[in-house]
Amino acid sequence: MEFQKNLLEYISESLMTTDETISVAESVTSGLLQLAFSQMPNASLFYMGGITAYSLPEKVRLLKVDRAEAEECDCVSENIVETMALNVAEMFKTDWSIATTGYCTPIRSSSYKIFAYFSFSYKGEIVLTKKLELHPKTQALNAQLYYTEFILGCFKSEMNRLLILK
Repeated sequence: MEFQKNLLEYISESLMTTDETISVAESVTSGLLQLAFSQMPNASLFYMGGITAYSLPEKVRLLKVDRAEAEECDCVSENIVETMALNVAEMFKTDWSIATTGYCTPIRSSSYKIFAYFSFSYKGEIVLTKKLELHPKTQALNAQLYYTEFILGCFKSEMNRLLILK
C-alpha cells in the first residue's frame, strides 16, 4: 500500500510553509488517511491526529453527530460528513480537517451503490464537500484506497486555491 510520494511531500511542505495543522475523522476510509498523513515528511509538525469512528454510536459520542439524523441516513450524508469535519478540527484544535463517510461495499442502505462523502474544514468553516461514486463491483479495499488518494489530491487542490486567495 503506497501513496504517491510527491503528493504526500507536497501536502507536507504546504502545511509546514503556512504553519498550519490538520486532523482527520474517518469512517469509510477506516484509517487510511491517518496512515497517509503519518507517512508524510515531518508529520509531527502539522498532523495533530485523527479518529476512526466506524459505528453510529461512536460518531454520535465522539464527533457530536446528531443521532436521529444519523439513524435516518445510516451516517452517510453531506451534513454528517461536514459535522464530522468541523468537530474533529475542534477536538484537535487544528486549522484544517478532513472527514469521510460512505460505503466501500454495496449494501441495501446504500441502494447497492459504492460512494463516499468527504469534507474539508478550514479555520472553522467548511470549504469543500463532495460525493464520490465508484462502480458497484469495485472491491472494498480498492474503493478505500481510491477514496484516500482522490481525497488527498482534492485536498492539495483546495489548499492551493485558498493560498491563492490569501
